[in-house]
Amino acid sequence: MAINIIKNIMKNSDLISQVAKNSAKVRKIIVPDISYTPLISSRVSPSLFFKSENFQMTGSFKVRGALSKISQLPTNKDIITASSGNHGIACSYAAKIMGYQLTVVLPKNVSRAKLEKIRSYGTKTLLNSGDSGLAEKKARQLAASDNYTYVSPYNDEFVIAGQGTIGFEILEQLPKVKNVFISMGGGGLISGIGSVIKSLSSNVKIIGVSAVNSAALAASIKQGKVVETEHLETLADGCAGGVDDDSITLPIASKVIDRIIHCSEQDIMSALKLLAWDEKVLVEGAAALALAGYLKHEASFNMEESVVLLCGANFDRVTILDVIR
Repeated sequence: MAINIIKNIMKNSDLISQVAKNSAKVRKIIVPDISYTPLISSRVSPSLFFKSENFQMTGSFKVRGALSKISQLPTNKDIITASSGNHGIACSYAAKIMGYQLTVVLPKNVSRAKLEKIRSYGTKTLLNSGDSGLAEKKARQLAASDNYTYVSPYNDEFVIAGQGTIGFEILEQLPKVKNVFISMGGGGLISGIGSVIKSLSSNVKIIGVSAVNSAALAASIKQGKVVETEHLETLADGCAGGVDDDSITLPIASKVIDRIIHCSEQDIMSALKLLAWDEKVLVEGAAALALAGYLKHEASFNMEESVVLLCGANFDRVTILDVIR
C-alpha cells in the first residue's frame, strides 16, 4: 500500500486531506497491534476529556507511527533511529514483533526508565552527547555509513500517518469536540491528528502546546522556515530537540494548528501535580504539557468540550516523585 505525502504535496493542493486519507489506510494496517485508547472525563471540569495514550502499547502514542513505518521496510536491512525515549521504545516493540534488528541513538540525559525499557527488547543503544536533535544527526550519519535503514521520529510520511489515527478515535469518541490540545515536539503527532480532524470536522480548533525551554517547531512556524533555537532541559523531555531542515511536518503543522500556547517548567509542574492528585493519573512531562496549555487559558475554554492528549506515561520515577511532592 503506497503512501507518499511528499509527491502529493506537489500534485495536490489539499495537503491536509491527503494526510488524512493516508492515515485511514495506515489505520487498517496497525489496528491489530495497538490499543483503542479510552477517552476519560476529567474530574475537575465537565467539559474536559483526556485522550489517554498513556494507556497505549509501549506507554505512548509513538507505537502507532513506529508500526506504520516499520511495516513498510525491506526485511534485509537493520534499522537505526534516534529518540528521546518513547519513539525508541515504540520502534523496539515494532522491530521485535516484525523480526528486525534495531539500534537506537539517544541523548545521554535520556530518562533511565525509558532507556531500560528500550534495552528490555534486546535493542542496541548508543548514548550521544547533546539533545535529541543531535542524536538524530548521529543516527542519520550512521545510517549512511553503515547501511542501516533510518527511521525518523517524526519527519516521515508513514510516521505522520500512524500518529494521525488518533484523530479518528477522538472524533468517534467525542463527535462534538471543539478544541484538541496537543504537545508539540518535532510535529509528527500534531500534523497527523490535525490533518485527520480538520479534514473531517474543520470547525475543531487544534491547539499546539510548546515548552518554553525547547520550542523549535513553534519558532519555525512563526518564521515560516526551520530555525535553530536554544534547547534547555525540560520536564517535557519527549518534546525536546530541533526540527529537521527538510521537515515535512512544518508545512503540515502550519496548516492545521489554530493556536500555539507556550508553557514554562512551572506550568508543566503544576499540570503534573493536578493530574496526579486531582485526576489520579501519572503521566510523563510531555503529556502534562498539553494540559498545561489548557490550564493556562482555562477560562476561555471552560464551557467548550475540549480534549487534552495525554501522549505518554514513560516517566522517570525519581523525577515525577520530586515534582508531585
